Amino acid sequence: MYIEQPMNVYLADAAANKPAPGGGSVSALVGALGATMGQMAANFTIGKKKFADVEPQVKDANDRLKAGGDELARLVQADVDEYSKYEAARTMPKETDEEKAARRAAMQEATKLAMAVPLDVCRKAVDVLQAAADIVDISNPYLITDVGVCAICAFAGLKGAKYNVAINLQSIKDEGLVAEVKGEMAELEAKATELHDLVVNKVDSKVL
Repeated sequence: MYIEQPMNVYLADAAANKPAPGGGSVSALVGALGATMGQMAANFTIGKKKFADVEPQVKDANDRLKAGGDELARLVQADVDEYSKYEAARTMPKETDEEKAARRAAMQEATKLAMAVPLDVCRKAVDVLQAAADIVDISNPYLITDVGVCAICAFAGLKGAKYNVAINLQSIKDEGLVAEVKGEMAELEAKATELHDLVVNKVDSKVL
């Protein structure tokens, strides 16, 4: 699993002439990195007498950042794994009508699974952004730029994952599923934009 290997292995494979890891995996990684910066800010706040009044809120946000970051880290590998299933379906035999039908069905199922991973990246990125918004005003002010980095990375992860959702939707024949996912993506992006702008504007006002 990439998450357990040296970073240079992942970076080399992402840059190489290989189908995976690709944009979906990298988007998950960027989001996970963002979550770490939110946790950093929280952990420089928790346990300090100066912030005792807000410690329960910061702890709650830190727990959500940890959960979101852990899930995004898992999705770094999940995206690679699901793409390999799509590749396996794509290379199925297609000589007879039965084989062609089986291949089409397998590719549709694999495409749905491949789409589901970046969709989860988007969901978790919004969770991270919400936690960043919750602590930007109450965490240790010396770490406010790290909260900003958290929001920027989580938002970038969502935007990148959105592309991977969209390109997979183009191949999915289930019109109901396509409409449902497009609706959810619109809501996720709108919420992410609101949260990102809130955090970044607050950070900008403090340091720029």
